[in-house]
Amino acid sequence: MSFSTSDLVRLAETLWEIPAGARADMRVPARVFADRELLEAILGDRSLEQLQNVATLPGIVDYALAMPDIHQGYGFPVGGVAATELPNGIVSPGGVGYDINCGVRLLVLPLGADDMGDRIEPLVHELSRAIPAGMGKGGPLELDETGLDDVLRLGSSALVGRGIGTAEDVERTESSGCLTGADPTTVSERARLRGRGQLGTLGSGNHFVELQRVSRVDDQATAEAFGLAAGRLTVLIHSGSRGLGHQVCTDYVRAMDAALAGYGIHLPDRQLACAPASSPEGKAYLAAMACAANFAFANRHAIAHAVREAVARVLGRDVARSTRQVYDVAHNVAKVERYGGRDLCVHRKGATRAFPAGSVDVPEAYRAVGQPVFVPGSMGTSSYVLAGEPGSLELSFGTTCHGAGRALSRTGARKRISGADLRRQLEAQGIVVRCPSNRGLAEEAPFAYKDVERVVDVVAQAGLARKVAQLRPLGVVKG
Repeated sequence: MSFSTSDLVRLAETLWEIPAGARADMRVPARVFADRELLEAILGDRSLEQLQNVATLPGIVDYALAMPDIHQGYGFPVGGVAATELPNGIVSPGGVGYDINCGVRLLVLPLGADDMGDRIEPLVHELSRAIPAGMGKGGPLELDETGLDDVLRLGSSALVGRGIGTAEDVERTESSGCLTGADPTTVSERARLRGRGQLGTLGSGNHFVELQRVSRVDDQATAEAFGLAAGRLTVLIHSGSRGLGHQVCTDYVRAMDAALAGYGIHLPDRQLACAPASSPEGKAYLAAMACAANFAFANRHAIAHAVREAVARVLGRDVARSTRQVYDVAHNVAKVERYGGRDLCVHRKGATRAFPAGSVDVPEAYRAVGQPVFVPGSMGTSSYVLAGEPGSLELSFGTTCHGAGRALSRTGARKRISGADLRRQLEAQGIVVRCPSNRGLAEEAPFAYKDVERVVDVVAQAGLARKVAQLRPLGVVKG
């Protein structure tokens, strides 16, 4: 089904709605945050049709939502948000995604870019040596069965006792780096085998470690609370649960697809396979998803440790010790949260939690200014630091966007540029690139993504999050 702007009702300058009456099977309206130009880009794929499909799910409340970076995904669109009422509303693996708790972590160094001299390229090179990148790559941490169970149950804190990272890192992580309810017995042996050797690795696709500088500060007081200042060096880490999370999603999509008829659930797309959250399948998935999310928190925690080790080797141990974590936020999870007196299972797929000032779930250090949010660009473009605003609770179940969002498929990007040409273009801009695959590099070309500036403007105008600082890339390590 194709859409045009005439099929949507404009509720506000940056909010559009497909009414629930547009299709007989929709239980709630479908809403998308976008300006007119972004909406035209969104209309180019099937993401709004997918959002309508989400609006048919049993137990969904209020509306199915899409952030301005929405694009077509597996079942749910990437950039989609859906809340179902517990205990009997559904949970859907497709509403979380295959890379469970793919997310971003920001570190800030006690140096400015101007202090680096000729050490930027050596630091990027050392980061590429310290952090395994690429599909299937193994990591530096070999876990036995007990060690893996500890990570699946406890997340980031399981590594602190091994001398990896700090307690402050854990405190400055969403949910303190651990989703409750994790049960390692719900994770298949295949998933365990795929994940056991991958802790501390980037993987492939759009995952990266990027060395950046703070190019602009938009909110001085909040930037100071986050430890950011103009010119300061930062490192942004983007990775997830690797093969373990992918296998958990695969396992439970199959299990729920087989159980649909037994629950009387009829879906417009089998990729939306789901089960009541209170059912055996729903409970098992939530427990396994929490395990994969905890693995991902621990994965980024281990990568951050490797970043500090690389910093120590190039810039000195004192600089490494003073390299602080700003925050770590997930963007592929389902979490139980309370809104309007209801316990809801909030699916965020390619969408980031954005709680405002005063929220008890925000670390005490940031409670007066709101939760940090990170919106990565794509190599040659800016990334942004935002802070959650009250509008997120009022309009989007405490959620905002997670990135720029793809505008071209990976195949489409490769047809437009070769990896070697893109590498030369980025290096001509002064961006140091380390990537083992020219093919993978081409797939992540900046032009393959929507305009991150426009995406950020939309969420700021909508009142979901406010701009704090802009970051510009100096070097990137990609899988």
